[in-house]
Amino acid sequence: MSRLFDSVLEELREDLYRMGSRAEAILDKAMRSFWDRDVDLAQQVADDDIEIDRLEVAIDERVLKALALQAPVAEDLREVMAAKMIATDLERVGDLARNIAKSARRISSHPSMPYPAALTTLARAAQRVLRSSLDAFSRTDADLARAVMAEDDTIDGIQDEVVQSMLREIQLHPEKASQEVDVIMVAKHLERVGDHATNIAEDVILVAEARNVKHAAKLERADANARR
Repeated sequence: MSRLFDSVLEELREDLYRMGSRAEAILDKAMRSFWDRDVDLAQQVADDDIEIDRLEVAIDERVLKALALQAPVAEDLREVMAAKMIATDLERVGDLARNIAKSARRISSHPSMPYPAALTTLARAAQRVLRSSLDAFSRTDADLARAVMAEDDTIDGIQDEVVQSMLREIQLHPEKASQEVDVIMVAKHLERVGDHATNIAEDVILVAEARNVKHAAKLERADANARR
């Protein structure tokens, strides 16, 4: 591939690094607005999400131009397609942060209440796997990407723990149901952040090893069941 296309790929990577950094920052800001009941910070999340949307549009345009004018093949094509998919996942992380900020605003209008300890664990896990998936992308590190994927089930389990805890609280304190439902929603949004980090990790493996591992475990189970 030409040196011109090398520069196209480098520009794509730079845009994704910038978008990934903003996705991490907006998630951190959303959780701080939730923990601190900070309405002003929650509003900043909405503004930051628009900037992430703009970056996705810019990356989409760069990807389309690369496909139309350069016709990349093999590894270059995989990297361009992965860039498009990673940008989509990062844009969704921005949306999820915005949803968490909405819950923060709603909860801040009620008296404070204790949150389950598992919610803190879940938030840290979601932020950690997002960071790790972006590190895996920046280094094209398939081993780190697999480590991110391995954490997905753990995150799902922690989310279930939060949900079950809040359902018990709703039975005990139905007068706080609206706040308790918001806690459940925040847990769900954090679990989805873990899903998007997993998607990014899968894209890293596609680029590094030319292997499509999306839904691999689920498809293997389905094939095994079909053979029985």
